[in-house]
Amino acid sequence: MCAAVGDGCQAAGVAEISGENVSGMQIADVTLTDARVRDVRVARASFWRVRMRGAWVGEVTIDGEIAGLEINGVDVGPLVEAELDQRHPDRVKMRPVDVAGFREAWAIVESLWAATVDRARALPPDVLHERVDGEWSFIETLRHLVFATDTWVRRALLGDPTPWHPLSLPFDEMEPAPGVPWDRDARPALDEVLVLRADRMATVRRMIEDLTDERLAARTEPVAGPGYPPPDHYSVAECLRTVLSEEWEHRRYAERDLDVLTSGPFRT
Repeated sequence: MCAAVGDGCQAAGVAEISGENVSGMQIADVTLTDARVRDVRVARASFWRVRMRGAWVGEVTIDGEIAGLEINGVDVGPLVEAELDQRHPDRVKMRPVDVAGFREAWAIVESLWAATVDRARALPPDVLHERVDGEWSFIETLRHLVFATDTWVRRALLGDPTPWHPLSLPFDEMEPAPGVPWDRDARPALDEVLVLRADRMATVRRMIEDLTDERLAARTEPVAGPGYPPPDHYSVAECLRTVLSEEWEHRRYAERDLDVLTSGPFRT
């Protein structure tokens, strides 16, 4: 089987894939005609510039970040965003524009995560390392949020060139960078990660408590050295909104997966 389908691999070599667990496949510059795709689970994948014509789509569930999805001539992205905002009124508050809004948003984040952690504590420790449908485990989700704080607050806003804890977990699509940890096999206990999370959340809280209108409207100074994000002048407001978005969305995913973990058998 080809690891990639595109210029260097003939599509005929992957004409049929059935009953397999395929990871890391690259598909690019390919035309699929009269294809049949059914009973497929896709996890941690990216679809970019995909066009379907004459397609029949049924019983399809998409859960992830959508940046441009047009169905029968209708851009459904804004419709999805509006529906999510209506279902979850606090979601709108994760896009604040002033100091008071940021303080309110962070208070909401801390309150919601406290309830989610209480749910997780009711599960056996090993279950918190289980992945549902290939997504991050609960522990991995917390580790990624440590990475988000280290990246956008401690590095971008506070200027620490190497802010990452060894348990920080970058997003899967990120290219390896010198000095940035990437231990996907670590299995720390919940309490160990929560101590780390409490420290990072306190850092965000102090940052937001000390915010002024002038600071919020400012841009950061580039941080020299390798790492993520690359050295640049970032908007302070956008850095903080990124953290709020990460906290909100990953908690939503965590709650979704906790529903599965607490209801019975699940797929990994």
